[in-house]
Amino acid sequence: MTPTEPLLVVDRIAKNFGGHQAVDNVSFQLAAGAIGGLIGPNGAGKTTLFNCLAGFLKPTSGSITLGGQAIAGRGAYAVFQAGLGRTFQIPRPFPEMSVLDNVMVAPSGQLGERFWANWLQPARVREQERKTLEAARYWLDFVGLTALADQPARILSGGQRKLLDLARVMVTQPKLVLLDEPGAGVNPALLDQIVDKVATLNAQGVTFLIIEHNMDLVASLCNPVMVMAQGALIMSGQADTVLKDPQVIEAYLGTTA
Repeated sequence: MTPTEPLLVVDRIAKNFGGHQAVDNVSFQLAAGAIGGLIGPNGAGKTTLFNCLAGFLKPTSGSITLGGQAIAGRGAYAVFQAGLGRTFQIPRPFPEMSVLDNVMVAPSGQLGERFWANWLQPARVREQERKTLEAARYWLDFVGLTALADQPARILSGGQRKLLDLARVMVTQPKLVLLDEPGAGVNPALLDQIVDKVATLNAQGVTFLIIEHNMDLVASLCNPVMVMAQGALIMSGQADTVLKDPQVIEAYLGTTA
């Protein structure tokens, strides 16, 4: 990847389920350091596209590259290893594990996961665990959950679980973060906190692609904004232009009036 190449390139991605085409030859690019917004009515194909990007689904056709590396159809673990992190509309942390431990288990390839390493390389295991603990505490502090670090994750509210999800992703040092409806079901105070954290991370160079129905959030954070309807990408551009376009209004409301 050269400095002028986009971080994410999606080229004619399609996903069929039997006779239903959930994603219809979608193509777009996302530059490093951008916050892309993916909007559209329910059933537009947004989540299916996210699942193709993150390796949860294998596209029927098309290609996806992340930082110049082909990732389409490689599987969720391989895509994660390539640097793509993802949060979920409904986060599901390990409920009985502490908030801190939920963050500490996120990084892949931890040496202590190998039984033999604990016997043959104990010093390396301890050092890696020390660094992982340090990073986990940093990200919990960043999202405002330090006071709950030792509590079981089951006690967290929906908004707090989304903040925990963000910390779990960021501790893995991703190249690109997919956020799946970060504003859904979140009270206004926590939503403002989430928006602030995303903006802060983006100012530090983190790239995001966000599915969201809250148009105020989209307008305040996202550029470019891409619109899906019936599986296809119907428009892409600046938020203030896209959100006022009659075709976009019709896709959402069924009318241009």
